[in-house]
This record gives sequence, structure tokens and C-alpha cells, in this order.
Amino acid sequence: MKVLIAGGGIGGLSAAVALLQRGIDVEVYEQAPELKEVGAGIQISPNGNKVLDALGVFQRLKELSCDPVRKEFRLWNTGKPWPMLSLGKAVVEHYGYPYLTVYRPDLHQSLADRVRALKPDAIHLGCGVAGCEQDEQSATLMLRDGRRIKGDALIGGDGVRSVIRNTLWGPCDPEFSGMVAWRGLIPMEEMPEHMQVSVGSTWIGPGGHAVCYPLHRSKIMNFVATIEGKTWDVAEGATPGTTEECLNDFAGWHEDVQTMIKRSPRLIKWALMQRDPIPRWTQGRISLLGDAAHATLPFLAQGAVHSIEDGMVLSRCLEGVGVADVPAALARYEAARIERTSRMVRGATANTERVHSQDLATEASAEKYLQREWSSEPIFERYDWLYSYDANTAPI
Repeated sequence: MKVLIAGGGIGGLSAAVALLQRGIDVEVYEQAPELKEVGAGIQISPNGNKVLDALGVFQRLKELSCDPVRKEFRLWNTGKPWPMLSLGKAVVEHYGYPYLTVYRPDLHQSLADRVRALKPDAIHLGCGVAGCEQDEQSATLMLRDGRRIKGDALIGGDGVRSVIRNTLWGPCDPEFSGMVAWRGLIPMEEMPEHMQVSVGSTWIGPGGHAVCYPLHRSKIMNFVATIEGKTWDVAEGATPGTTEECLNDFAGWHEDVQTMIKRSPRLIKWALMQRDPIPRWTQGRISLLGDAAHATLPFLAQGAVHSIEDGMVLSRCLEGVGVADVPAALARYEAARIERTSRMVRGATANTERVHSQDLATEASAEKYLQREWSSEPIFERYDWLYSYDANTAPI
């Protein structure tokens, strides 16, 4: 069997490793001329690290990443802290794996190296996707340069503006949410001493929030600040921004937030896109994974993790299957994943209001609000089902 994967992002490479480990041939077609990720931070919770361990990249990634001691909330204007999650040993004891804060290029490179260790020529660069088609015997990936690549299955891992998805079901790209995320990477040595800590902090306020956590062996502080009520008229999903505009968006916020804005060497504005979960991923010999299947707002920190899970479950569904039975195997993959990923997408959308509530305007109203929405019981209900899942053994 040969599986074609459109897209060499985290989801596509995770799927490639999982399939190759099961003896299934894979070809990955990536539009970029070189394999690299935008420098940014992501959070990999225990459910993602379980899979990365099975893929043979967890130990290397752990050495390159950070294992914060806790996640906490900070009130937007006063900086008052509230506990959110105990991490470190507590998470390992409960779920078996840590909660890591990861420099995205470190994860992407680890996965790419693992693919190439299993099959040196599996990744093809400069291969923009133009479309796809299929018949009863094969699926065909059409490239922008005119080439037509045949395989037994085709997986669209080509992101939120997936050509594969839109070819199958017509235009259904996510829409702009009205929120913009400002992203910056700050050398840790440039941070004030009291902020050089192994903690994930989420500054929450009415209409916006800001997140910071350490990356890359604590050499970098990741800063992401999301604000509502923005417009977006740029064709691309990201564009350079100015310190002045970001400071204006977060005027009145705590001095530590202002400091991170000012000390970010470069600030990039990202349009946050959203869409209700789509009802189907699979059509015959073609299916989807990652953002192509379940584009999500980043407010559960599960987008990358769920694409990693997709790759593992996909490989398990295709293992040992005859070529004629690929459509049935892909249908099983969709059935095993679509309810969980749809719940994740809806949960991330629901969290928007939880971190942007007008009840956060004052410390008095924030106390009552956080006790109601972010005490230990609702936090457990919101996150335990995510972290306790094991894509290596989940029913398929």
C-alpha cells in the first residue's frame, strides 16, 4: 500500500512516521521550498506526548523543551494570580506523561528527522497542491506543476485552507473570527528577573487575553496576546505588526504584559480563523487530518496535539488492510476521531468567552467569576477527557 500525504506540517509528518513504522509506504508532498515551521510556541499535553513517545521523538523533544511547574491565571490589570493546573510531577503521576511547552520548529524538525530515518526520500518539497481525484482503485494527487501522483489513499493534511477538503466538498474555509493574535518570541535574558520563571501564565481580561510560557530549554519566552474587535483585510493569515499597535490594543493592561510587548524583537499579527466542525472528512480513498479536518481556535491548546493523535489513529486503521479495503479503513478512522475532535473545536470556542468575559473587568467580579468557571471541578471536567485519551490504544 502507498499513502500520499498532502502537507508536511506536524499532522502530516506524525502520520507519515506512524504509517512507516507499520510498514506502510508513504510519500509526503509539501508546498514550501524548505521544510521549516514558523518560530512559535505550542503546548503538548500528556495525550500528545503519549503518541510522540510511540513515534520515537518524545525523548529528544523533552530535552529541547520545557516542563513548567504550573499554569496560572493573572488578572489583566492588577496581575493577581489564580491557580489553574499543577503541572510537573503531578501531571506525570496522573497521566503518565508531562505537559511540555515546545518551540514549534523543535517538534517539526524532530518529526521530519524521524520520517527521513525511516524513509530518506519520503518528503517532497516545492510541491503545491492543485486538487485531487479518485476512482475505485486509486487516489490521485494533482500538483500545481502538472504532475499527477497516484496512491492507494490520499490524506489531506494541508491546513485550514485545505485544497483537498475544498476539492471534495466545495469552498468551506474557516472564516475570520474577529480576533487577532499577536505573537512574539523574547530571549529569556531580556526578560525582567521576576518573569524568568518556569510557569505558564494566562493574563485574562474583558475582550482579550495574553499567554506566556518558556520554550527551548528556557532560552525563549513565548508571548501570545489575543484581542477581540479587529478587522482583517490581508490575503495571508499573518502579517508583521508594530509595537505601537499592540500596545494600543492592550492599553491599561499590567506592566508585565506591556514589558513583553516592548521587548519582543518582532511582533506578528495572526488572524484567528474559526468554523463549526464539518460533518464528514472521508470520501472513498481520500480523507483529512489536522487543521484541514478540524480547524480550531487555540483556546484549549489542542490543535497540534489532535493532529498528532489523528496520525496515530489513521495508521492503526490502515495497518494490515488490503488495498481494496482502504475506503472502509478510512471510514473507520473518521468514525474513531470525528466526535472527539468536534468536541475539542466546540470547547475551544466556548473558552473564548471564559477568558474574555466582561466579569473580569474588576477584581471583585473576577473573584466570583473565576470561582465559578475556573475552580478545580470545572477545570477537571474541561480537560481530563482530553489528557486521559490514548490514541495508541483508543477503540477503532
